[in-house]
Amino acid sequence: MTSPHSFVLSLAAASVLLSGSTSLASDTDDRIESAARGSYVFRTHLKDDSIKADAKDGVVTLTGSVAESSHRSLAEITVEALPGVVRVDNRLTVPKTAPSELSDGWLATKVKSTLLFHRNVRGTATSVEVMDGVVVLTGEATSHAQKDLTTEYACDIEGAKKVVNQMKVTPNSATTDQKPSVEIDDASITAQVRLALMSRRSTSSLNTMISTTKGIVTVTGTARNPAEKSLVTKLISDIHGVQDVINNMTLAAATSSN
Repeated sequence: MTSPHSFVLSLAAASVLLSGSTSLASDTDDRIESAARGSYVFRTHLKDDSIKADAKDGVVTLTGSVAESSHRSLAEITVEALPGVVRVDNRLTVPKTAPSELSDGWLATKVKSTLLFHRNVRGTATSVEVMDGVVVLTGEATSHAQKDLTTEYACDIEGAKKVVNQMKVTPNSATTDQKPSVEIDDASITAQVRLALMSRRSTSSLNTMISTTKGIVTVTGTARNPAEKSLVTKLISDIHGVQDVINNMTLAAATSSN
């Protein structure tokens, strides 16, 4: 028979364990909220948006408003990649005045945001205008290779019918910062990679899994051929913050033959 004294001790022990568990959960939630606010994506790409991240038991609720739909997706993907996050409840709103999907304004924003992810093209110095699906690029490039790469990236954006690149090649202009002085966290790298791949017609249909550890991106999934696999590696390698790429994608032909 359990004595009253033993019963009281058991309750006390259970209370301590419960209190400790609650404290750990609270600490994890605090770290998630702090990591979201301090992430590279939130400090740069989403700095002008009004976003609040509240975490409870690993479930993060995003509230507030963002300028356009791609920012809504970027915020969610970034938070999903943070350590300790179980699920994201995205309640961010987009103003009714935001460009509608597939419109010229929507496409222009999509091209601008995608170029910003890449270190070898000067997204911030490139002006983007769209008329009837035709993308017109103006600004400056430091070389013909950089200009051609900007064209290549813009052409591959879902919805772009044609790209007219009117950028001027100015070798003496400021070069692209290959290694930004600001630290880029793994969650932000993962988010930029995922959104960049999703935005491109050449990779949007690929079912890939992306993870990042200390700037090293590991990608898994299935590619239709070696060229497609190589393209994924090339695109990921040019994303801000990526130190290296480990491409573990399997080839569809090899998979089907097994």
